[in-house]
Amino acid sequence: MPETKKIKNPASLLAAIAAIGGEITNSRRSSTTRLTRVLDIILNHLGAEQGSIMLLEKDRLVVRAAKRKNLIGMTQPLSNDSVATWVAKNARPLFIPDITHDHRFPCRKSDRSYRKNSLLSAPVMQQGKVLGVINVTDKSGNHDLIQDDAGYLAEFCGIVVWLVQQQQLNKKIRQQKNSLKKKNLELKRQEELREELAQALIHDLKGPLAEVVANLDILSYSLDGDEKEFLQSAQMGCDRAVRMVSNLVSVGKLEDGRLRLIIEQLTPAELIAEAGAGITTLTTIRQMHLKTEIADGKTAIPLDRTIIIRVLQNLLTNAISYSPSGSTIIIGCKRNGDGMEFYVRDQGPGIPPEMKKYIFDKYARISSSEEQLVGTGLGLYFCRLAIKAHHGVIGVENNPDGGGRFYFQLPLPNNRDHGN
Repeated sequence: MPETKKIKNPASLLAAIAAIGGEITNSRRSSTTRLTRVLDIILNHLGAEQGSIMLLEKDRLVVRAAKRKNLIGMTQPLSNDSVATWVAKNARPLFIPDITHDHRFPCRKSDRSYRKNSLLSAPVMQQGKVLGVINVTDKSGNHDLIQDDAGYLAEFCGIVVWLVQQQQLNKKIRQQKNSLKKKNLELKRQEELREELAQALIHDLKGPLAEVVANLDILSYSLDGDEKEFLQSAQMGCDRAVRMVSNLVSVGKLEDGRLRLIIEQLTPAELIAEAGAGITTLTTIRQMHLKTEIADGKTAIPLDRTIIIRVLQNLLTNAISYSPSGSTIIIGCKRNGDGMEFYVRDQGPGIPPEMKKYIFDKYARISSSEEQLVGTGLGLYFCRLAIKAHHGVIGVENNPDGGGRFYFQLPLPNNRDHGN
């Protein structure tokens, strides 16, 4: 029977994210130094001794950071049969419990410089395009890398993409400096945002990271062409980090009523589309399909966009975590009485009746599989607090044909207290 477990040290994940954020925004260091320090943070969090960050340059992977310094600068053409080139070509993360039993990579089997046979490799991507690969091996002590580590590494890749994007954007700006003087203001604003993010992550992590997203959105109106594509990629990376840290940062404010909602009018269709777009990496990892059911997608609802999208993404991540690989996750909405109901259905084992009473409790997680995605144990608890702040209700039930169904209902405009 599945049992509830708690994350032993969610603060360690938060500390790792904060440290990476600090390196990303520290413009005083060279790009090589920042990549090296980010790699050290990732390996330390995963408890691994060896690893590297490889960037895709034309048709080859180049090692730009590595624990073994003699590897820095080495290249691997995409025609190679290495683990890293497989990940780059397939744009998918790869977890190999024992490389000696995997016949796809004969060159890795003959390499005696590693102590252990388990390894991880995940792509660093922006808008579906591979920018590089992060490799991890040699777990410390007597432990081997596990599937959980693959989930952590995939999420870290989503943050590292910021640093790669910054390098590309800065390089392009330097190359076009004489003809693109009008972009200097935008570059200065980027530096200001990076410094603001560093302060928020390193010193107190109490500032609303959603404000960074809003500022980037404002900045996007002054850009066009290639520069706007880089900015949009930065927005996507920021959204991913917000989803990872916001549960830890915001729960305290929701608990004591200090989190002030920023209300705007949005339709269910807009919310569902944006929530689904933010979890493509996780669906790729588990080879799952996301299906939408929108019975009423045009009725505008007053709500805090960032908070409700985070609720939907938490429910989607939870469904993905407890569903078998290759299954279908359904996200939808429908009018229900005087409110709008949103729901996420999965094809997992369902929720035992005795567990429903504490599934939304702080730090509670239900585990029916050893292969769990990254999480802090605060996701469903945050959802409960967020929906309560919107004067809504949230719950869970089992589908008649199997699997779980998480749902929440928000009041429609005529039935809502606009005091927030």
